[in-house]
Amino acid sequence: MNWKNLVAVLNFKRNSPVTSVADGTLASFLNGFSIEVMPRTAAKIEDFRKILPQGTRVYVAQLDGTPIEEMVQTAKRLNAEGFPVMPHFPARIIADRAMLEEWIKRYADVGVTSALLLAGGVDKPQGDFEDSMQLLGTGLFDKHGFKRLHVAGHPEGNKDIDPNGGDAAVMDALRWKNGFQERTDAKMALVTQFVFESAPVIAWVNRLQAESISLPIHIGVAGPAKLHTLIKFAMACGVGPSVRVLTRRAKDITKLVLPFKPTQVLSELARHKAANPNFNIESVHFFPLGSINKTAEYTAEHGNPARIKAHA
Repeated sequence: MNWKNLVAVLNFKRNSPVTSVADGTLASFLNGFSIEVMPRTAAKIEDFRKILPQGTRVYVAQLDGTPIEEMVQTAKRLNAEGFPVMPHFPARIIADRAMLEEWIKRYADVGVTSALLLAGGVDKPQGDFEDSMQLLGTGLFDKHGFKRLHVAGHPEGNKDIDPNGGDAAVMDALRWKNGFQERTDAKMALVTQFVFESAPVIAWVNRLQAESISLPIHIGVAGPAKLHTLIKFAMACGVGPSVRVLTRRAKDITKLVLPFKPTQVLSELARHKAANPNFNIESVHFFPLGSINKTAEYTAEHGNPARIKAHA
């Protein structure tokens, strides 16, 4: 769907105001949140200690074409500022086992002991690896003492994994990853694509629990951003339901240039977690699609920095 067609199908409607949970439920739910940056966006921040609570986990995304040197330098800088760093390891851009081990060593040399393993944003492998399971299977992260390994979760499915629809392959992958946590010394968790609706997330989390998939879930949400920016990213990332949610919540076309905030979905998930303590969302992960500063301001406004727990 091109931009002209997208705008043509939007039916902008007035929505009631969205307010955050006033009793501290949302602040508690945001306790221990993480955030994602790229080397070029991190370079715009003078000092992360001025905008993020101490102990906030910072993921460093690696897009195809980003030099490993920039990734390692960003990780080194964040670690020096006191933040646990979790760089991406996109399987499909890693040539072979030797390159994978070299990257792991380079990160370990600057104090990194965590990683997010995922297939990556390219359609075809550029080397020996196609998915995160193959990276895990090398045993190299355990060999070099990595203490935390996160993998991707897909509450709304993934057409890259299940091109014909459904979720059979996605669920098979989750079962494998869940079993792997018994074979590694590292702590593991699922980190999801950004979502805009709570109901599909609640159903997905409950389904995983029913199928004995116990990996803790770090639910992805987009930080404050202009509506047209979120629509653009939703289309690029294949988050189909996102366009419908964003459309429903827009009052009129002028909203395309106004900030959209994730308060409603977070408040609904926070309430559900408070009412169901065993609900397996452990943390919130922010994608700062608007900007790092705007997302940091949002978490300061709705969270409780004094209670932010340090990440192990």
